Amino acid sequence: MSGSADDPVAGSAERPLISVVLPMHNESRGLARLFERLVPVLDAIGRYEMVAIDDGSTDDTLARLKQLRRSYPHLRVVSLSRNFGKEIAVTAGLARTSGACVVIMDSDLQHIPEGIPALMEPWKREGFAIVYALRVGLDRCGALRSTLSAAFYKVFDFMSEVKIDRETGDFLLLDRRVVDAFLAMTERNRFNRGLLAWAGFRNTTVPLEVEARHAGSSQFGFLRLARLAVTAITAFGTLPLRIWSYIGMIFALAGLGYGAFIAIRTLIFGADVPGYPSIIVAVLVSAGVQLIGLGIIGEYIGHVYSEVKRRPLYLVQETVGFADSPADEAVVVEPETPLAPDLGGGE
Repeated sequence: MSGSADDPVAGSAERPLISVVLPMHNESRGLARLFERLVPVLDAIGRYEMVAIDDGSTDDTLARLKQLRRSYPHLRVVSLSRNFGKEIAVTAGLARTSGACVVIMDSDLQHIPEGIPALMEPWKREGFAIVYALRVGLDRCGALRSTLSAAFYKVFDFMSEVKIDRETGDFLLLDRRVVDAFLAMTERNRFNRGLLAWAGFRNTTVPLEVEARHAGSSQFGFLRLARLAVTAITAFGTLPLRIWSYIGMIFALAGLGYGAFIAIRTLIFGADVPGYPSIIVAVLVSAGVQLIGLGIIGEYIGHVYSEVKRRPLYLVQETVGFADSPADEAVVVEPETPLAPDLGGGE
């Protein structure tokens, strides 16, 4: 139970000290335990709000959140019209926060609520704008996934204009000015950690243990992680495009060199019988290289295409616990305000 019996909603002129953003998809089984651990920690801190984002769950996550709000009046709920993905769900939650600082954490209790005060210390004491949780005891789910994860970070660091720490994750604290800067970044293809790194605010890390999931299973399979990796790399640099210019130049010079070699050899030794296997191999290799290059170019064109369409970043189906909440009709976001779907009209 929350320590406060009053709903500090709406109308309260007092701003929360801290907002906690909780993206969730099909997390119904673990919600009771989540709030049993989270709320006492926040009660000890002071003024707070919890913003839960139901990212198109297919179980009874939304119904359970509504039920739990009767016990935890500081809980606010944002229900998206479908599953938009974690990066966008976090953005939707941040757009609804009002705290002086905001903590983003997963809803499966791998991010321990008891670590929140430790994240707040550097923010309060030394004025750090971003405080990341340094993951201690993280199970990387086998050698293959660990190897692929390490490869992604090396490729990202090499190809992008920003650097991110492999040992940090999505459990972090943001100062209000960082939240405002983050919401001003309106691109649709989002890699949140990259956006925060690009913003460049003063940051630090705090070591925190990572626990096993309390219930359910991970929503991030291999293909979903692979898509996120491609989005991350192509969203933060154009080096992949430039590389293919260099590869093309190398292949062209190699072709010219080999052509000169054949011409000179023919003049000296006469013509020989063509080697069909080598021709087939050369054709297949060159065609493969061209298709890979076209695929990378297509990835960038796809990003441009999704940006120029100017569709809303997300749609809110329902909210609970906010000043303007009662409506339960879907909210259509105006393109001019893609990150604040609640500003265009009542929900």
